[in-house]
Amino acid sequence: QVQLVESGGGLVQAGGSLRLSCAASGRTFSSYSMGWFRQAPGKEREFVAAISWSGGNIYYADSVKGRFTISRGNAKNSVYLQMNSLKPEDTAVYYCAALTDRYYSGSYYRGDAYDYWGQGTQVTVSS
Repeated sequence: QVQLVESGGGLVQAGGSLRLSCAASGRTFSSYSMGWFRQAPGKEREFVAAISWSGGNIYYADSVKGRFTISRGNAKNSVYLQMNSLKPEDTAVYYCAALTDRYYSGSYYRGDAYDYWGQGTQVTVSS
């Protein structure tokens, strides 16, 4: 069982920055690929970013490319999402997720590829 706990959300003005963190339990974090998803009120959950277990492959949604950066710190069993130039449309609950299959070869954009999810952290961007 893997537990994921997000932190770092909050209220920020448009153009501002936030850094989300996700801390994972377990001794095999370094073998997990990690993703960030978000869900805005009345909308479906959408992919934001993902990083493979090796860190060698990184993926972003087009809507955040160039503004958000995903990274991981295996020594701290954590994954991060640096969010810059925030827009009101970035307002959502942000979730981190763990993909435990080290040999996964499918799409990292699919939520059903991930095995464990955190409870989420609210990000609100005011205009």
